[in-house]
Amino acid sequence: MTQTTEAAAVEQPPKSSRRRRVHRAWFVAAVTFVTIIGAAAFRSVPGLLIDPLHQDFGWSRGTIGAAVSVNLALYGLTAPFAAALMDRFGIRRVVAVALTVIAVGSGLTVWMTAAWQLMLCWGLLVGLGSGSMALAFAATVTNRWFTERRGLVSGILTAASASGQLIFLPLLSWIVERYDWRPAAVTVALAALAVVPFVWLLLHDHPADVGQKPYGAAEFVPKPAPVVGAARRTLKVLFSAARTGPFWLLAGTFAICGASTNGLVQTHFVPAAHDHGMPITAAASLLAVIGVFDVVGTIASGWFTDRFEPRRLLAVYYALRGVSLLFLPMLLAPSVHPPMVFFIVFYGLDWVATVPPTLALCRDQYGEDSAIVFGWVLASHQVGAALVAFLGGVARDTFGSYDVVWYASGALCAAAALMALVIRRRGTAVGAAA
Repeated sequence: MTQTTEAAAVEQPPKSSRRRRVHRAWFVAAVTFVTIIGAAAFRSVPGLLIDPLHQDFGWSRGTIGAAVSVNLALYGLTAPFAAALMDRFGIRRVVAVALTVIAVGSGLTVWMTAAWQLMLCWGLLVGLGSGSMALAFAATVTNRWFTERRGLVSGILTAASASGQLIFLPLLSWIVERYDWRPAAVTVALAALAVVPFVWLLLHDHPADVGQKPYGAAEFVPKPAPVVGAARRTLKVLFSAARTGPFWLLAGTFAICGASTNGLVQTHFVPAAHDHGMPITAAASLLAVIGVFDVVGTIASGWFTDRFEPRRLLAVYYALRGVSLLFLPMLLAPSVHPPMVFFIVFYGLDWVATVPPTLALCRDQYGEDSAIVFGWVLASHQVGAALVAFLGGVARDTFGSYDVVWYASGALCAAAALMALVIRRRGTAVGAAA
């Protein structure tokens, strides 16, 4: 009787819990979402600091843009190694350390007096920390915890960064205008630190840690052993992927994506609008509105990616983005007017809608190594962003306006649309050869 009762007690709870409880993967996705929101504070600051740093220290916009470009480049170049480190040490440890490094780098800028210190704190430290919090983090969580709904989840996690921008941009712009840029830097540091306890206590590395299957999986997936030689594996994956045509097409299109978003609009939209007489808070609020529609557009893109051909989605996204950027110089004005609002909505829907189809193409082409390959593709995204962050500042110093940069970026987006259409044909050839 006792043994029978015990057996029934063991068997009964799992049946009822399966009916009632939400799969743990969704809780992990929720913690990841909050973590990316908290880390997004650092991405909201560069565009707000260009004019204040120029006024306080007399540094040229090219010099400040160079520090931002170091940040963006390291953000991308660290990402593939971070994905491998997560395989070695676990997601929780890597992300907690990354958030702490971001907090230290941002906090130290309060005491800087020379441009090289901006390069060190905001460029090197925040760049390295943010790189470990890059989209490779979202890709790793999605790949481990989900078999179904991957496109939707990757869209939601990508949108978390935009949600953070929506929260922090108005707040930080108000702090900069009302007080100074230093309290804004401290706010970024505190936001990063505030997320660390959530990561350490709630973010599980693998479904097997809690005795569950990945969401949608037919069978239980054992937790793989830690992968040693993270740097060696990362470089090996790069050299292997670099021998395939789809990698270069994905890297090229994503470099243009970074150039036309993080490097250009996120870094230079606020000072460009301010050049036309628009208050900093108004321009920052428009960027925050981009974040609102970015959430909608990215989640929708994830839904589309589960149902439509990813390469065609990419072509449409890049083409529409290029058209919108060509019109932007004609829309900048001292006040917010309906055509500018239309641009913000249109551009916001397309901001990072490219991520879910790019992730899907990486998964299709590179399987288990897709998170690391996507890390390298993301590195190209950030290299493109870094180049335009620097060149945009130089163009403003040289020509007195940003117009030439908007037009050049629109033309690059048209090229990216054409490149996206080639990806499947080249990928099919590689797969057939293999």
